This record gives sequence, C-alpha cells and structure tokens, in this order.
Amino acid sequence: MSYHKPEAKTVQDLKDLAQKLRIHSINATQASKSGHPTSCASIAEIMSVLFFQQLRLNLKHPRDPSSDRFILSKGHAAPILYAAWAEAGLFPIADLNNLRKIDSDLEGHPTPRLNFIDVGTGSLGQGVAVGAGMAYVGKNFDKADYRTYVVVGDGESAEGSIWESLHFAGHYKLDNLCVIFDVNRLGQSEATSLQHKLDVYRDRLEAFGFNAVVVDGHDVEELSKAFHCAAITKNKPTAIIAKTFKGRDFPNIEDLDNWHGKPLGDKAAEVVKHLEGLIVNKNVKLAPKPVPKTGAAPEVDINNIKLSSPPSYKLGDSIATRLAYGTALAKIGQNNQRVVALDGDTKNSTFSDKLKNLDPQRYIECFIAEQNLVGVAVGAACRRRTVAFVSTFATFFTRAFDQIRMGAISQTNVNFVGSHCGCSIGEDGPSQMGLEDIAMFRTIPGSTIFYPSDAVSTERAVELAANTKGVCFIRTSRPNTCVIYDNEEPFTIGRGKVVRQKSSDEVLLIGAGITLYECLAAADQLEKNCITVRVIDPFTVKPLDAELIIEHGKQCGGRVVVVEDHYQQGGLGEAVLSALAGERNFVVKHLYVPTVPRSGPPSVLIDMFGISARHVVNAVNEILKD
Repeated sequence: MSYHKPEAKTVQDLKDLAQKLRIHSINATQASKSGHPTSCASIAEIMSVLFFQQLRLNLKHPRDPSSDRFILSKGHAAPILYAAWAEAGLFPIADLNNLRKIDSDLEGHPTPRLNFIDVGTGSLGQGVAVGAGMAYVGKNFDKADYRTYVVVGDGESAEGSIWESLHFAGHYKLDNLCVIFDVNRLGQSEATSLQHKLDVYRDRLEAFGFNAVVVDGHDVEELSKAFHCAAITKNKPTAIIAKTFKGRDFPNIEDLDNWHGKPLGDKAAEVVKHLEGLIVNKNVKLAPKPVPKTGAAPEVDINNIKLSSPPSYKLGDSIATRLAYGTALAKIGQNNQRVVALDGDTKNSTFSDKLKNLDPQRYIECFIAEQNLVGVAVGAACRRRTVAFVSTFATFFTRAFDQIRMGAISQTNVNFVGSHCGCSIGEDGPSQMGLEDIAMFRTIPGSTIFYPSDAVSTERAVELAANTKGVCFIRTSRPNTCVIYDNEEPFTIGRGKVVRQKSSDEVLLIGAGITLYECLAAADQLEKNCITVRVIDPFTVKPLDAELIIEHGKQCGGRVVVVEDHYQQGGLGEAVLSALAGERNFVVKHLYVPTVPRSGPPSVLIDMFGISARHVVNAVNEILKD
C-alpha cells in the first residue's frame, strides 16, 4: 500500500484544526481556572492528524468493538482530548467550558464515566500496558482490523512500567499498536533527563523491537506519513518519536519553564488572538473516518459463565486451593472461549498453566513484570472482549498496586488471583509471603475479596468472580487443606458458612484459608476440656457476612476470636472489627502475624508467629476468663 501525500487543502485543514484544538484547550482551562494548556499544545497536530485522518471511529457508539482504540497516557492533557471529540461532533463544543466542574464528567484526567474513554489515565506510565492488552486481543483473539494508538509524554517515559510494556509489545510483535512519544522536552518542574535527544529514544525503542520513526511533531505531513508507515509495518509495533514544544505557538510561553499545569490567566486573550491569526479557514470541519464494515470484531458473550463440570472431590481429600484454582480456571475456560489467563512466570505455581494446557492461545505470558501484567489485563478486559484472570504470588501484586487502583477507576472487571499467601508458605521466607494483600485489595473501591478454604469453595469462587463486576481478588494458599464442603454446596458472595456448631458454644472462632483448619483443630482440643466453640468460614472478606457474624457472635456470648495468616492491619480481623463496631457487648481477640516472619517449616512458622491451634486455644481460654 503506497503512501499518498495528503492534498494541500487537507494539510491546511489539519493545521487549522490543530490551532482550534489549542484554543479550545486554553478556553476550557481558563473556565476551570486550572489544567494543563501547554501540555495540550504540544500534541495539537498529533491529535488533529489522529482524529481527523487516522482513527476509524463510531460517533454513535464510541466503544464499538470494531473501532480503533485511543489512549491518552499523559492524561493531564485531557482538555485537548475532549476538544478533539467535540470537534468530531460527539458533543457540543460549548460543553468544553464545563471542564473540571463538579456536575461534569469532563474531569481533570479522563475516566470511563465518559462513553468515549476506555480507561482512566493520569497516573503516569500506564497507558502503554493497557494499549498493549487491547492490541494483543485485537491481533490474537478478535483477529480484527482495529488499531490501538497511545500518546505518551516524554516525562512519563522515565517510568519503568513503560519499558515493561514496550518489551511486551515488541516480544509479541504487536504490529497493530502505535505508540506516539510527545517529546516536548519539559517536565513538571524542570527539563526531562533526555530533553530533545531523539536519537536516544530511537535507539532504545529499536532495541525493544519497535519500528521507530522520528518526526517533527508539529508537521502534519510528516505525521501523516509516519502513521501510514505504522499501518503498513508488519511483525513489529511502531513508535513515533515526535519532537514537540510545550506551549507550541503560545507567544512568550512556548518551551519555557514554570508553565506546567497552569491556565494562561491574563495572557490567554493575547495567545488566543495569535492562534486565531494562524487559522486560514475559520470554519474548518473534518470528520473522523468511519469504522469499516470489513475486518470487524466478532460478537462475544461473556455473561453467565459456568464451571463446565461441578467440583468432584471427596470429603477429606487434601488439595491446595491454588491447585483447585487452576482446575476451575480450565473448567470456565471450557465453558467460555473468552476466558483468558495472564501470569508473571509463576504459572506452574499458581496453576494458571491448566488453562494453557487446555488452550495455549488463551494464556498470555507477561514474564516477571507485574505492573505490565496488570495493565495488559485491564486492556484485555476493555469493551468486554475477555474475562481476564491474572495470577502471581499474592505479595507481588503490591508492586502493581497503582495499576490495580487505576483499574478500579477504569471500571475494570479484571480478576486477580494471589497464591502463596501468609507465613504458611514456609521455607521461601518473608520476601515471598503475601501478608499485606487483603489490606491492599480491601481498599480498592467496589472490590470483592474471596478467601476460599478448600477446593470446592475455590472452584465456586472462580465461577462467581468470572461473573462479578469490578475488581475481584481470590486469595489462594500453598499448603494442602482438607475438603470440608460437599461438591453440591452452594456459595454466594457476602455469605459465610458455619462449619462447626453446638448449642453450648461459648466462643465464636473465625478463620479463613489455613487458619480455618487451625480453628477446627483448636475446637477439637477445647472440646476435650468441655469447652465448645463455633467456627465460621467467611468465604468472602469483602463483602463480609456481618449478619452471620453478629448473629452467631451473640449466641456465643459476644466472644469472638479471629485468626488470620496476614499482618494485623487491613485484613480479616479488622474487617470483623469493623462489622462489630456498631454492636454492644462484644469482645474480640485478634490473632495475626505480628512481625516480619522468617524461613522455616510451615507448621513451625504458624506456631512461632502466633496463629496455630495452640494459640487459638490460649485465646479462647483468655477470653473466657475476661
């Protein structure tokens, strides 16, 4: 496909539209008295060429699965993104003056409250991962013609996560991905480290497997040619390295420090007048390209996902919940072709490899790069193209907390599965022990946290997570645990299970995962001394079955002992304490891992760090003395 140079009129129209986008960005930030007009100005030509020459869009349905994707990774330049959509005709240009107002969804950084935004951006360094996830799905699952474009700021390219994602895109030869680097030289408080060293950018990107093209980012003809080059380049993604200037065409502001994140104030009128003088056709109007009928994304249905067969265990079988996760993942994968697994080179420990064994095409290896792992999953789940399950050791998700947090802002439905939780993993030691993970995921708005204790409940947790909106986290354990539920046992989010009870019970014990079994062992020991206790398995930590805990806690005289393989802060214990905060006449003893653990046999560590059956017995005896 040969390159046809755009006609002179088209070139001028794109130039004029770029100036209009600059003016809209100034006016909107003036109206809101805040924002980033100079960061918008550096990408005006890029946005003009993208929106009015390259992107194939459906204005009636901006999230059309067959339309091109666009991610503004440098989310602070939101005003020019909104301006481009307004100029395209999606909403009135007058609405741009509602930027950042409390009753407007034109927020300071983009979020999917807007129907033309796929993901929230602005926490820098994350757009390429999401774009790579979208591109991976387009190339390998949808096998469709849509392309994905990501605009990255040069300042954010210092983030290591960007380079994790660039490596991923290069490794998988995502030739439907185009990353545009806005190299405008200036950061927030000073110049970037590379400034305008375009050759360094080019060499690095070529080393990461990209077709790297250096252009004048303010020359619409050069940009047009570069985007054409990107579209015809096969077997490698393209990076367009655009030399730009912050505050371009703003007299006495362009390329100067101390203008980041500031409206132009009393200089605005003068700058707007100057920009208007640069426009040849004041009434310029261009429309984005329509979505072509050919190469469309297939229709998919990701509703009502089921296990292909029910759990098939015997009571008393000893199965690790991490293994049951892999079994369940393969089962829902058999039920629905859009279930995909992503992992960070731990698939033979998390058992996500069971889906790979079923269908290698639906397993995405992200290698040891957890920030990219999460971002790719968020991108893969966009526009309801896949049901994504992301697994690694629970503790390694802490590295990607910002990506998970932004996933929630992006209204993602990604499911996270963290194995090797707690000190019960044993000899590998504290660097591998997930002891903060429940706290982390509990803070995520709208999240659901499953903490299944046996294989049956784990399989049902996977099935439920696949159909649940928002971020889901399933905490799985390394040690084997006994199957305590019948294969037909029903499970519901927010509903716990009473696994042991008598009318004479004096204390309520609450445990999850391995500590549920410590509670049951303690109950056996206590009964020998004529003390009976009730035991609850919460199943979900968030939402917690507060009603069940309060009801049975009252029946046990308001005496509760919570035991967890997690640090004190933010875990199951504090969830229980929150649930009981409004109740009178309760006393709670909380057993948790009190300090940084060490290497050792699991049973020795559980006892050394105060969460074994022996410690539960002591806690019950103490609470009965009080």
